[in-house]
Amino acid sequence: METSSERTGSGPRMERAIYHALSQKEARELDVQHPGTQRAEAFVRAFLKRSTPGMSPRAREDQLQRKAVVLEYFPRRKRKEAKKKSRGLSARQRRELRLFDIKPEQQRYSLFLPLHELWKQYIRDLCNGLKPDTQPQMIQAKLLKADLHGAIVSVTKSKCPSYVGVTGILLQETKHVFKIVTKEDRLKVIPKRDCVFSVETDGFLSYIYGSKFQFRSSERSAKKFKAKGTIDL
Repeated sequence: METSSERTGSGPRMERAIYHALSQKEARELDVQHPGTQRAEAFVRAFLKRSTPGMSPRAREDQLQRKAVVLEYFPRRKRKEAKKKSRGLSARQRRELRLFDIKPEQQRYSLFLPLHELWKQYIRDLCNGLKPDTQPQMIQAKLLKADLHGAIVSVTKSKCPSYVGVTGILLQETKHVFKIVTKEDRLKVIPKRDCVFSVETDGFLSYIYGSKFQFRSSERSAKKFKAKGTIDL
């Protein structure tokens, strides 16, 4: 009697026909490298060892005999290089290098007149044009937050009488002082404290109380100034 396995062609003979290893002749015809049995076993063992680094050989054999194992790929971790942040010069280093010192040959009033013209145009653009009907309060509020480098500044009041009347183009502003070059080509360092300054722009005159103005120009842009009636020196 013919069995079902004989009818369908299944069985050991069929399995051998499907799963038999390639011979050297077949490997040459198919252009496939024919590794020896020992080389193949060595490759498989090395591959399994790399793919399951946390398992012992005995545990690996048990896993392979009892169930399927999902092989994972473990890429090499690249070492993170610490990023070095570039640090700028400190205030002390800048003073030692004298980066902001104005050389005597550059302390000329005529040299900075173009800077003053640029500053006037900057204020006009900031105030949307200085027209006769422009509110002085609006100009004052804009001026308190504006960059004053290039403005013509005058000292109108001071506890030190020698400062009163000094007028010139503002070259540098720090937290506590104004550096002004006068028409006589002299550089004056005027402290903000205990001084009142006036700034004239297209006929509009604004006053700055230095004691309440002790901020860097970059800090003033975000500062809210309160309107006060009178401020004593």
